[in-house]
Amino acid sequence: MITQKVALSEVRFFSPIGYYEEEQIVGNEFFVAVEAYFPFQNEDTEHLGNTINYEDIYQILVEVMGCKRKLLESAAQEILDRVLNKYDFVTKVVVNIRKVNPAFGGDLANSEVALIFEK
Repeated sequence: MITQKVALSEVRFFSPIGYYEEEQIVGNEFFVAVEAYFPFQNEDTEHLGNTINYEDIYQILVEVMGCKRKLLESAAQEILDRVLNKYDFVTKVVVNIRKVNPAFGGDLANSEVALIFEK
């Protein structure tokens, strides 16, 4: 069996996500990655209907990362759920959100949350 992966990586957002109220006001910088795996059964590799359109995945990221929220976990969960609902044939999805310079005083620190779904 061949497994296909469609992914977006290092998608940059400036979003109102953060535990502290001021983070939700001024925003933070994030990098998001999504990987979707599914059986490769693509007899016509030039037909977009036989794969996952990464523009659709990007649109999900834009909508989710634009919402004000406290925790990265809720954004990762919503991205994961929306990918699974849109593409019921995926066998694995990895969602990773990295926050650049979180507000705990570290110099050039990053925080990261990942969710992994596997059938």
